[in-house]
Amino acid sequence: MSFKYDEKKNLDDVIEYIKNTYNQHYVGDDDNGTQIQDLLNSIGVAEHFCQGNAMKYVARYGRKKGKNKLDLYKAIHYILLLMYFSETSEENHEN
Repeated sequence: MSFKYDEKKNLDDVIEYIKNTYNQHYVGDDDNGTQIQDLLNSIGVAEHFCQGNAMKYVARYGRKKGKNKLDLYKAIHYILLLMYFSETSEENHEN
């Protein structure tokens, strides 16, 4: 399958960005690699947090530091997290 608009390359770039976030300072030092999203999920606000941050990074694209792809990578990452927390929230409500 070929991609006309560089989707594959852009997805690969997003995956690389996300991998690197797990090596940064905001990941906990415990054995589980606790992140703020885990804490927010434990109090039931992870979905809204991720949705808000995705919106923030999309809105600031082109405004802060120009058309900074990093803002788009962050937005995509938060959208993926939103998908995860929405799905796990739905699963928990079904049980």
